[in-house]
Amino acid sequence: MNETIRKFIPGNLTIYKKKGITLSILLTPLQGFRRLSPYKSICKALSVMNVLTIILGVILLLGLLYYEKKKDRIPLLITKSALSLLFVVTALLQPHPVPTYYHYLLIGLIFCLIGDVCLALPLKKAFVAGLIAFLVGHVFYIFGFLSLTAVFHWISTGVLIIFAISALIFLWLRRSLESMFLPVLLYILVITVMASGAWAVFRNSPFQMSGRTLILVGSLCFYVSDVFVARNRFIKEEYTNRLLGLPLYYTGQFLLAFSIGLLY
Repeated sequence: MNETIRKFIPGNLTIYKKKGITLSILLTPLQGFRRLSPYKSICKALSVMNVLTIILGVILLLGLLYYEKKKDRIPLLITKSALSLLFVVTALLQPHPVPTYYHYLLIGLIFCLIGDVCLALPLKKAFVAGLIAFLVGHVFYIFGFLSLTAVFHWISTGVLIIFAISALIFLWLRRSLESMFLPVLLYILVITVMASGAWAVFRNSPFQMSGRTLILVGSLCFYVSDVFVARNRFIKEEYTNRLLGLPLYYTGQFLLAFSIGLLY
């Protein structure tokens, strides 16, 4: 790992790890307790804050689904913008033991916020702008995943399966794309690379399993949610696409935001 990791163990050791070098210093029980107590308080406050974030997120999501059903455009735009802003704020509030990943993911989340606002507008140009914003967001997610594991780990059977699924999705959409053929093809390619990177991080990075799992599940939720966006835009416009796609999308984004604080 490139970042410095510190673990305080009462009455035992302070362990510093940087670039494979480990330094251990003996602590008395009192020293360890003094170091651990503020850390525990911070963790407790962060846990409470994350729970409140999830509760607020669920409330906003239910409101968003309601306004999608009613097709009430202005409340929908406000609710969706607030919910998307919330996953950006969530990322900002997390500890970031891997700053490079944090910065890339935060920029990606901001572009996704822009994309969400664009997709909430009933204009074709807004849809294209949203597609571009999400495309850029995925590119930053890819950079973030590259900061966690080497690119040669991205070649595996799991990655081939993801690419095969994406190819089938593109073939399913192809006849309905018309002038959006190339933009959608590019978008599918980029989101497929993003999902592949998440799989590589899950399988091959040295970080905590909890953080890696959130990255994988969050990325796959995002990936699947886009299938419903595509179906709604190019195959059949109906509320079911939003009912299934929006919870998957926001679950994915919040899981990615929470992953920032769990990569130790």
